[in-house]
Parts: sequence; structure tokens; C-alpha cells
Amino acid sequence: MADVTYPNAPTPIRAGLKCCCPRCGEGKLFQGFLKLAPACDRCGLDYGFADPADGPAFFVMSGVGILVTAVFAWVEVVYRPPMWVHLVTVFPAFLLGCLATLRPVKSWLVAAQYINKAEEGRFESLGRHDFDPRRL
Repeated sequence: MADVTYPNAPTPIRAGLKCCCPRCGEGKLFQGFLKLAPACDRCGLDYGFADPADGPAFFVMSGVGILVTAVFAWVEVVYRPPMWVHLVTVFPAFLLGCLATLRPVKSWLVAAQYINKAEEGRFESLGRHDFDPRRL
């Protein structure tokens, strides 16, 4: 089957924000909150290539953690509120920030894998340290 060019193919960032198919830009990427669909319901792209693993969780927890911690520290230095104010605001901010950004970040990483044709690394030397392709 010939590879079809899709003129409305989104950039990885746009596909991430829309949580859509990285090839056609129209189909759904997710079957549940974070579970990838088996394939695009519009163009039929098989999502079997996609394996973002723990990347989205790491990026989201790091980014949201740095941002919320910086705001927490600034509020503490400037206003010195009681500890209960921090407990009521900081933990929900962490939770909501992570839940709100996890899905778009995962979609962005899947789209980046598709656009860059990322795949699992392979050993060309069959595990030998002295491999020289000129000797073949």
C-alpha cells in the first residue's frame, strides 16, 4: 500500500495539544484517559509504534513540580501564610497540574516518535566491541 501524504498533518506540538492522530490530525489518539487507541479511527494509522514509556510522567512531574515549588517559595517569602494555606493550595496545584498536562505531553511525545520515525535501537555489531564494517 502506498504511503499517502496528508496535507493537514499537524506538527508534533499541535498534535499534542489536540491529542489527535499525528498523521492526519483528525482521528483520536486515546481510547481512555491515557490508554492509546489501537489505530486512528480516520486514517487507520497503527499506533503500535508508539511507546513513550515513562517520558510523559517524568516531564510533567518535573515541570509542574518546579513551577509549583517556585510559586510556593515565592508566596512563603512574600506573604508568610500559615501552613494550612500551603496544604490547601500546593497539593491540589500539583495534582491538577499533573493531570491537566499529562495527556497532551504523552500525545506530543507519540507525535514526535511518528514524525521522527523513532524506533528501538539495534546493535549492528552483533555485540562485538572490535566491529569494523570495512572488514566485511
